Amino acid sequence: MTKTTHEPAISATGLHKAYGDKTVLDGIDLTVPTGTIFSLLGPNGAGKTTAVNILSTLITADAGRLRVGGHDLAVDPQAVRATIGVTGQFSAVDGLITGEENMLLMADLHHLPKQDGRRVAAELLDRFDLTDAAKKPASTYSGGMKRRLDLAMTLVGNPRIIFLDEPTTGLDPRSRHNMWNIIRELVSGGTTVFLTTQYLDEADELADHIAVLNDGRIAAEGSADELKRLVPGGHVRLRFTDPDAYQSAATSLREVSRDDEALALQIPSGGSQRELRAILDWLDASGIEADELTVHTPDLDDVFFALTGGAKVPNQPKENVR
Repeated sequence: MTKTTHEPAISATGLHKAYGDKTVLDGIDLTVPTGTIFSLLGPNGAGKTTAVNILSTLITADAGRLRVGGHDLAVDPQAVRATIGVTGQFSAVDGLITGEENMLLMADLHHLPKQDGRRVAAELLDRFDLTDAAKKPASTYSGGMKRRLDLAMTLVGNPRIIFLDEPTTGLDPRSRHNMWNIIRELVSGGTTVFLTTQYLDEADELADHIAVLNDGRIAAEGSADELKRLVPGGHVRLRFTDPDAYQSAATSLREVSRDDEALALQIPSGGSQRELRAILDWLDASGIEADELTVHTPDLDDVFFALTGGAKVPNQPKENVR
């Protein structure tokens, strides 16, 4: 995915929002480069949807400098609306009319001439594999079809920036993967995607940059790999079939966890190439042959629970902190 040096698609500095004495967003900073996928993670009630609603002009912030699509949100919200599309947690699809009629309704809302509206609707229905169902009531669509139609409706205005608020919630695995492919295609065409999700594998799979929101603040941010390096638990596992080789390795290696029943050793490791090479060189020099070597690194689940569940997280390297 191509990142540009132009003004970010979305930038927020000191974004603050409170409802009474409940602070939802406590001065957060966000930067989303053009043509990338940014994912905002966080537990229920962390403020993800509030952030989306503010950046998409649905509600106003209490404080903060906000720019979306090159426009100041406070000065020219109408210009921001002309630049963005929003697919919320709850489908905007009207089940009482057909898929095609939903699309044409969106075209009317965008003030497209009738002929252009029909062309755009037909193109998007085809793109999202909904042509065969276009004349059927949307109430008969499966969950995956409704989400595809919802996103197709969002694209009628050809937005350069799309907010996807938990777009795959409730979908089966196949429908989720289909949606992932659609999102990738959008970004490959230059669209910027701001994604909120509770599926950590979704953020891992899609996002160029991830921010973890907790108690109204950004707990950490970076690429998926950068975030995974924040938590301990990475290790290399050596498994042996020869008890003598296992015993010899267990005796020689320091800081190793033993599993005598499985003839396996667990060595703490960040999984770097240098560490792996050192382990392999040591095995060769000692004349010890392991039958299986596997590398285990923390996943985003580990990161999420460490950052939002009260577990202590090592200090984040300065180049990853913003």
